[in-house]
Amino acid sequence: MNMKFDPNNAVIKLCMRGMSLEDSGSIEEAITMFHKAWHETTDDYERFLAAYHLARLQKEIADKLKWMEASLKYAQEINDENVKSAYATLYLNIAQCYEELGDSDNAKRNFELLNSYKSTPSDEGPFYHGTKADLQAGDLLTAGGNSNYEPELKMNHIYFTANANGAGLAAALAKGEGRERVYIIEPTGEFENDPNVTDKKFPGNLTRSYRSKSPLKIVGEEIEWAKLTTADRRKWHKNLAENKGDIIN
Repeated sequence: MNMKFDPNNAVIKLCMRGMSLEDSGSIEEAITMFHKAWHETTDDYERFLAAYHLARLQKEIADKLKWMEASLKYAQEINDENVKSAYATLYLNIAQCYEELGDSDNAKRNFELLNSYKSTPSDEGPFYHGTKADLQAGDLLTAGGNSNYEPELKMNHIYFTANANGAGLAAALAKGEGRERVYIIEPTGEFENDPNVTDKKFPGNLTRSYRSKSPLKIVGEEIEWAKLTTADRRKWHKNLAENKGDIIN
């Protein structure tokens, strides 16, 4: 089973709103927003995400542990390969809670479980890369281009995703005047989770975003993905302009 991360999901949108409030220092309002998200959940995937965010902002360690264990329980109920990317993060948080509570046996057990889920990505795709460049099957995409987010930055990796809509977003934000293209690609070497998104907003790598130092080979073109509205496009460009975070290159 492979679930698609959907930024238009109502609960995910509430969690994103909560994170924005948190970033602006409005912690109590953020907690209220995460509780709203929790009360609007309709399935285990949404419960897994809302519980995780509620856990992060708990003042008492015992409460944080309760919500983290709930998040893990719902994640395991889904039995989804994408969600398994969050297991290591959840086990780490749970182990640290037990450590702070002085329960060394449970801390040790969860640290061991964490290590069993730390591995290279096993995602089998299909994979996509979004750009405005006009390319053909057989062409190679290589590292060394300028970042879409920091134009002065030469990228040491080439980025791709198993989410066609995510590649479509990258195409919309790419420099250039050409039409937005989403290519189906095959990695030619090893790849890793994109550290710029993994564990940044949501646990693990739910957006299935990756990077490689090896070229990506174009094998075809995807023609169907969710296009950004003009309002969404403006919002994304505004967010990028205001983003002060460093890119992990």
